[in-house]
Amino acid sequence: MLSNSSKYAIKGVLYLALNSDENHKVMVRDIFEVVHVPEAYLAKLLQELSRHGVISSTRGPKGGFYLSEDDRKRTLMDIIKVIDGDRRVHSCVMGISNCDMNNPCVLHKLVGANKSKFINVLENTTILDLVDGKQNIEEFFPL
Repeated sequence: MLSNSSKYAIKGVLYLALNSDENHKVMVRDIFEVVHVPEAYLAKLLQELSRHGVISSTRGPKGGFYLSEDDRKRTLMDIIKVIDGDRRVHSCVMGISNCDMNNPCVLHKLVGANKSKFINVLENTTILDLVDGKQNIEEFFPL
């Protein structure tokens, strides 16, 4: 239900949550190897998140990406909506365009309730919720 792009974006944001703030910005070159995402791809994803106000960035010699206190209150769904749009998460798991309650696919009844719970978790889990009490980046990205 989540694209690789969304997964990569969440990884990058989690790294920023643990390693950045308004006074300490992080460059993509310092992140990509730790989170196991190609550098150019991660840069594109973080730029898109910054452009949509989900994360913050500053240009210049002391520039880079970071999370403000407000950014940390963003939900996982905020990240996913920027990267994948709203439709991917809500789409049919079989990829059938006209699947709905009136015209369900064969898996609709099996995964429908769990999918709703998953969407609820994405909509209600903040970045801060995930990193609260965590200090060690290896908890998220094992070597």
